[in-house]
Amino acid sequence: MVKGIYIHIPFCLNKCNYCDFLSFKCRESDKKKYVEYLKKEIMLYPQYEYESVYFGGGTPSILDSEDLKEILSLLKIKDNGEVTIEVNPKTVDYDKFKAYKRIGINRVSIGIQSFDEKKLKILGRMHNSSEGKKAYLEAREAGFKNISLDLMFSLPDQSLEELKEDLKELFDLKPEHFSIYSLIWEEGTNFFEKLKRGELKETDNDLEADMYKTIIEEGKKAGYIHYEISNFALPGREAVHNSSYWKNEEYLGIGLGASGYCDGIRYKNQVKFKDYYDNIDNGEKPILESEIVDEEAKEIYKYILGLRLLQLGVIPKGKYIKLCEKLRNLELLEKKDNRYLLTEKGLFIANDVFDEFV
Repeated sequence: MVKGIYIHIPFCLNKCNYCDFLSFKCRESDKKKYVEYLKKEIMLYPQYEYESVYFGGGTPSILDSEDLKEILSLLKIKDNGEVTIEVNPKTVDYDKFKAYKRIGINRVSIGIQSFDEKKLKILGRMHNSSEGKKAYLEAREAGFKNISLDLMFSLPDQSLEELKEDLKELFDLKPEHFSIYSLIWEEGTNFFEKLKRGELKETDNDLEADMYKTIIEEGKKAGYIHYEISNFALPGREAVHNSSYWKNEEYLGIGLGASGYCDGIRYKNQVKFKDYYDNIDNGEKPILESEIVDEEAKEIYKYILGLRLLQLGVIPKGKYIKLCEKLRNLELLEKKDNRYLLTEKGLFIANDVFDEFV
């Protein structure tokens, strides 16, 4: 049963130096056309009742609130459903946040990334530290009671002390939720080219592990629950939409390059505008590739996604009981009642643990 919908907005003010997401600069006419096709794509699917809606990108806040309102008007959302929009501090102000509230958005995720001016410049972010804080405070003033902040770590030449300063700034704001992202050197990005030329260097593995451990420890001291590998929340403020991914629940993915999981099929949409538009003009779902999720595949997804939920874990069955016991003997999993959870040791090599199930 489909419970959530992800809507991809592939437009940005500029491309950050580390970013390999599907995003582009655009003109106003590009945005208007794209919104029209998003609406057409939504109508190709049954009318589900959604527990969560998520506008991701790119930079969804580059759209006018009226455009977002038109999209939301096509969706049936449960009472108290979670409606999230990702925002770049450079694209929002108090009036825009008030408009978001009026059209039914009740959660914002702000791409802060860092409070360090030098690091923001290195990352290629368009906002500065004061603008990041201002966006948060204006969202609060506009009435948002559910705000998430994104923070990156393991940045070029970042020290543990600099990370601690970022964490202090974040905890002073006291968002309901925050997500952390270790810098990944993706091929094709500005950062990757600088890495190849020796202009930048990767963070030492031990230092990166110390940074992650520090985030976990400091987050706990500040009252946050480390509920997922990269996500922290005040009690009861876990992200509804993202949690549905890790629970292996079905959701629609709408928009260019969006991924979804519907009727037992995982799919990815077209990644070129022309193909995306042509498919929709022909009355076809703009799907580039898909995978039928049979019972065995569904079971595998249950472990590689479910083990990310650090408080919930998984209940294994069949041959996977033996595998979970093996990983417990290696101190990578622990057992609580009938559930298996990642240990601290397993947390730091989580991808290796997940590979055991593939």
